[in-house]
Amino acid sequence: MSPNDRLSRLGLFTPEFPDAEALHQGLARWNHRRLALQTPSESWMLDLAADHRMLRLEGAFVEAFREHVAPQAAEAPDDPDGFVTWFEALRDTGPGQWDPLFDWLAAEAELEQMKWFLTQEAAGEAGFDDLVAMTQVKLPARAKLELARNYWDEMGRGQAGGMHGPMLDRTVAGLGLKPSTEGTCWQSLCLANLMTALASTRRYVFQSIGALGVVELTAPTRVALVDAGLKRLGCPPETRKYFALHARIDIEHSRDWNAEALAPLVAERPECARFIAEGALMRLTCGEQCFEAYRAYLWAHAHPVVYAAE
Repeated sequence: MSPNDRLSRLGLFTPEFPDAEALHQGLARWNHRRLALQTPSESWMLDLAADHRMLRLEGAFVEAFREHVAPQAAEAPDDPDGFVTWFEALRDTGPGQWDPLFDWLAAEAELEQMKWFLTQEAAGEAGFDDLVAMTQVKLPARAKLELARNYWDEMGRGQAGGMHGPMLDRTVAGLGLKPSTEGTCWQSLCLANLMTALASTRRYVFQSIGALGVVELTAPTRVALVDAGLKRLGCPPETRKYFALHARIDIEHSRDWNAEALAPLVAERPECARFIAEGALMRLTCGEQCFEAYRAYLWAHAHPVVYAAE
């Protein structure tokens, strides 16, 4: 089943957005506007009306996605040790793990192909630091402190020495990339829209914790392969620093996130295990859809026989 067919069956298409691309282009433009720095405006009531419409679409999207992953999420244990063991197993068995795209990026991709891939990734970047900041509001103290430590690293004031935003910007500038909503795969926009919806909506706070935690859990291997590909292609260390640091630091981030955020939350509120699991599974499914879309584009030219055989 193609990514389009899967999302169609999730009920994500509406009369206002008749296909996945229209839906996620619309949500991406709305998120860009509503999260931007603003000042008071006389049009605030009109903006509220527009926000109400988009919030309904965003909610329908997330609820359909929750329904899709619910059977697998229901398998997650609701005791702390059992849940963390289940969660950590997603590193090997979760949707999209060990996708062959990344070995290909490391060993075979040409520079223009790597640039296309990174442009898609940059355009779909929702800002991990901001997502953590929105998610931590009113969390219990122990989990809140762990998210605070993570945020401090992401802002470049912790042991990571400068991570997400500025370092990714240097990669984008160093390679001459021009990411934008227009021309980006809707699967990449879908991922960013999901992460933004979970972090900015209080009823999805546990889903957001699961989604953010599974990024830390699963990213190191993939970013290490991207770093290897950039190094092979002769890209300077400053351009590769974002990926090189993530390959190392996210391992420690993941260990602390699981021990200091996930386990205490499940111990205090066992019913939240299912919601944390939903967020992790939704985030991994979005990643899987991105990898499929990227391979469809890149391998159609680089490896037409191999891709056609899949």
